[in-house]
Amino acid sequence: MANRTSTQNLRKRVRYHYRGNAAGSTLRLTLGCLLGLELRRVGSGKRLTFGKVGEATLTQWMAENARVCWIEHAEPWALESELISQLDLPLNLDQNRHNAFHDRLKELRAQARQQARALPISA
Repeated sequence: MANRTSTQNLRKRVRYHYRGNAAGSTLRLTLGCLLGLELRRVGSGKRLTFGKVGEATLTQWMAENARVCWIEHAEPWALESELISQLDLPLNLDQNRHNAFHDRLKELRAQARQQARALPISA
């Protein structure tokens, strides 16, 4: 696996998952779809989020239910691949085709995107 260096530090990346929106966070997209929130086109219609109310609902749910921890590692991209291959991490799609939930989650997200594109652009 190649080094995929992020331009953001870990704090900024985690904060965005907790306070951002589904357009920029695959974690938020996944959790929102699993919670049954309605994905919508916003702005110019190219971005997909759960709208102001849905994103606020998701942020509150994450504050009450989602926790983050980490360890320092010289090559975190290598450790990530190893952990995904050895652990049951159903919310990870990347490198995780072997997980029993992979296809269902991929389909659920695709359906949400398809439905959002069929709806009018939200304010």
